[in-house]
Amino acid sequence: MRSLCLLLLLSLAAPSQSGRTVDELVSFIRSAIQAKYDDKKIADEVLKIKLVNRLDAATVEQVQHMGAGQKTIAALHKLAEASAGLPAAAGAPKAAPTALAPPDPAELQQILAAIRANALNYTESLPNYICTQVTKRHVDPTGTESWRVADTIMEQLSYVDQKENYKVVMVNDHLVTNNLQHDQLGGASSSGEFASILRTIFDPGTETDFGWERWTTLGGKRTYVFHFRVRQQRYSIHHEGSKRTVVTGFHGLIFANRDTKMVMKVNLECDDIPADFPIQSVALELNYDTVEISGQQFVLPLLSEVRSREGKLLSWNEVSYHSYHKYSADASISFETPDAVPADKLKEQPAQPDKPPAKKK
Repeated sequence: MRSLCLLLLLSLAAPSQSGRTVDELVSFIRSAIQAKYDDKKIADEVLKIKLVNRLDAATVEQVQHMGAGQKTIAALHKLAEASAGLPAAAGAPKAAPTALAPPDPAELQQILAAIRANALNYTESLPNYICTQVTKRHVDPTGTESWRVADTIMEQLSYVDQKENYKVVMVNDHLVTNNLQHDQLGGASSSGEFASILRTIFDPGTETDFGWERWTTLGGKRTYVFHFRVRQQRYSIHHEGSKRTVVTGFHGLIFANRDTKMVMKVNLECDDIPADFPIQSVALELNYDTVEISGQQFVLPLLSEVRSREGKLLSWNEVSYHSYHKYSADASISFETPDAVPADKLKEQPAQPDKPPAKKK
């Protein structure tokens, strides 16, 4: 898949007297997303393409629902403007006349207020629990997204009285017997973002800018999507080699369930990292899920991904959470490797209008 995607990158970006069709463009982006190519890299290639037919808003929306990143979507909007005078693409999707309208401004404020209240009270709403945390750390020293797994770490995560405790259990399928601590793992690591990011974004003192983005469907549920920007320096990045730490602002997207007003996903990218800092970029994706513990439903971590770049060195951590159950002093986790997170819990689908209620006979 990566070889195919690289060929597509080269062939699409290459000069052509005939240009490229919208179908070829969409096919390239789909392959690049499936191969997990970096959003900026895809966007850069998109901007090099000369189209022979018109890229319309409906196609851009279609690509967005395929999972394209913010930089790729921004590049597509520029390409759509540049191709506005060209003939329509054959078979181009047409915007549905029943497309969902955004909530009105007053309703948006009420929605954001409810989401904020839930986010700020998030930790207080959680039970004491224990679960398995599995971290797969990928690296690519070439900067070409040719990933290899550096290590796989299994930890027992205990959440008790709103405090997290990590116990390293296995590294690369070998049991750990030397009381190795989470902060002794070395390499790229992270912890605790699921609660702290929500507090930071929704704390009134942060003065986060919010705006309506779109409707979507996430995990089969109607979902609000808001874009946001934190201009204050609130995201801490530490570089172990230089012993330096910087704090930056960031921007991204918030996904919240329409019915519960609970945040179910956060995407963010750090802004204005100092040019002399060893790490040049950091992006984070947090996914939550509804989990049953002792007969009650709670929104808890499902999967997080952290990507960073240090010169040519790319790092990508996938952290998944499994086997939640109520905490007790003698609770423990299984040493079996958990199944992968189901793709349908992470993938967006287009938002469809609500079906009218069935008529009573």
